[in-house]
Amino acid sequence: MHERERAQAVESENAILVRILLSDHDFESDPLDELDGLATTAGANVVSGMVQRRDQPDTATYLGKGKVQELKVLVESHDADLIIFDNDLSPGQTRNLEKTCGVKVIDRTELILDIFATHAQTYEARLAVELAQLEYSLPRLKQMWTHLSRIKMGVGMRGPGEKQLEVDRRLVEKRIHELKTELTSIQKRKERLVASRQDRMTVCLVGYTNAGKSTLMNSLTEAEVLAEDKLFATLDTRTRRWHLPGWGPVLLSDTVGFIRDLPHRLIASFKATLEEARGADLLLHVADGSNSAVLEQIDAVFDVLAELEIEEKDALLVINKLDQMSEEGLWEEILERYPGAIGISAKTGQGLENFSQAVADALSRFFADIDVEMGVDNGRLMAYLARHGEVLTREYEGERLTMHCRIPQRFMGQVRGDGVTVTDHVYGNSEENRLETSFQLTKPPVRESKENPTEAVNPQRGSSSQSPSAADIHFPPRKPRLEF
Repeated sequence: MHERERAQAVESENAILVRILLSDHDFESDPLDELDGLATTAGANVVSGMVQRRDQPDTATYLGKGKVQELKVLVESHDADLIIFDNDLSPGQTRNLEKTCGVKVIDRTELILDIFATHAQTYEARLAVELAQLEYSLPRLKQMWTHLSRIKMGVGMRGPGEKQLEVDRRLVEKRIHELKTELTSIQKRKERLVASRQDRMTVCLVGYTNAGKSTLMNSLTEAEVLAEDKLFATLDTRTRRWHLPGWGPVLLSDTVGFIRDLPHRLIASFKATLEEARGADLLLHVADGSNSAVLEQIDAVFDVLAELEIEEKDALLVINKLDQMSEEGLWEEILERYPGAIGISAKTGQGLENFSQAVADALSRFFADIDVEMGVDNGRLMAYLARHGEVLTREYEGERLTMHCRIPQRFMGQVRGDGVTVTDHVYGNSEENRLETSFQLTKPPVRESKENPTEAVNPQRGSSSQSPSAADIHFPPRKPRLEF
C-alpha cells in the first residue's frame, strides 16, 4: 500500500482514547491531551475518551469490568473502529478487550511505533523502528494464530497453527539479530564520526517532542529542517554549522524528541541516533512553555537522559514559545524551580540574542585561559595551540616565547614538554574584566528530597538576568482543552 493510501485508510478510523490513572501518579493537566495529539498525528479521528483511576490494573482487561462494558457502549454509540490505550497492555489484555468490544485495540507503545514508522526517513531510523516493532510483536505472535486449531496427530506431531507460529518466531528472531548487528555497526561508525569532531565545540538540542527544536535550529542556522506542529516530526539527527555571535562556529545538532513513558525498545533502538547528544559539549534542553504540563515534560526528558546515561552532562534549559504562553503563573513556577532558565520564542526571535550569549558563556566554561612559556624553536607546540585554541597574544624575550591562549580543557593534556611552563593568565587592572556567566546549567531536580521537591541539584552562582520577568510576557487567551 502506498503511503498516501495508507494515510487515507488511517484517517478513516474513529478512535476512542482510554487511560488508567494509577493511585501513585498525580496528574494535574488533561490526562488525555497528549494521547489525543499522538492519535491525531497518526491520522486517527478522536471521537471520545475515557479515564479511570485505579489502585492497580485488572489482570484480564486492564480496565474494571464495569468500565469495559461502558467502553463497549461508547464503541457502539460512536461507531468507533479503534480503541487506543495510553497505557501498555499485555497480549492477553489486548485480546480480551478486542473480543469484548469487537474492534481493534492498541496501546501507547504500538501507537508511538506506528508514528515512528511513518516519519522515519533515513536508513538508520528505519532500521531502529523496525527493530522496535519486531521486539514488540514477538510476544504477540501467538494471538495472531488463534484461528488455527491445534490438531493432535500422535507423539512428535504438531498442529499446523503451532508449526506456523514456530516458523514465524524463528524468522522474527533471525531478523531481530540482523537488525541489532547492523545497528551496532552504525553506532560504532557514529561514535567515530562524533569523535572526529572533538576539535570543534558541539551543541546538541534535546527536549520533549514538539517543543520547537527544529524551529530553533532553523532560526539559528537556516538549515531548512522540517518543522511541523506535530509530535515526532523529527526522527533523524541533523548537524549544521552555527556561527555563534561573539564566539565563532560551533556544530549544532537536532535530535529526536522525547516523550513521557517513552518505550524502552525505542530508547535502545535509537542509541546510535542519539550519539550526538552523548558526545556534545553542551545540551540545550528545549521545553514548550505554551504547554501547561511543561514541568512534567522537563522531568520526562531528564528521565530519558538518565536512561541513556547522559543525565550528568551540562544542559542549558531553554523555555520556547513564550509568545504562546497562556498560564500566567507558569513562568514564575519555572524560574522558581530552574532559576537559570532562558526564555525565547524561536518563531518570532524573542530572546534569541540573550540565548546566544548564554550559550557562549556556557561554552566558555570548557576553556582554559592560560599563558604558555616555551622556547622559540618549539614549532610543534605553537602549531598545536593555534590549531586547537585561540592565540590572543605573543610576547618574545630572547629565546623564550610566551603565548596567551584560550584552549578547550580536553586539549590541555598535550600542552607539556621539556622547557614548557603553563600558568593561568592573570588580567591586569587596566584590562577588561573577564566575562561572568549569568546563566545556570540545569540538572534534574533532587528526586530524593520530599521536603523541598523544587530544589535543584546543582545550584549555580549568579542569577538569570537574561530571562524575562513575568511582566515582560504577554499571555494570549487560554486555549480550551478537550472535554470527554
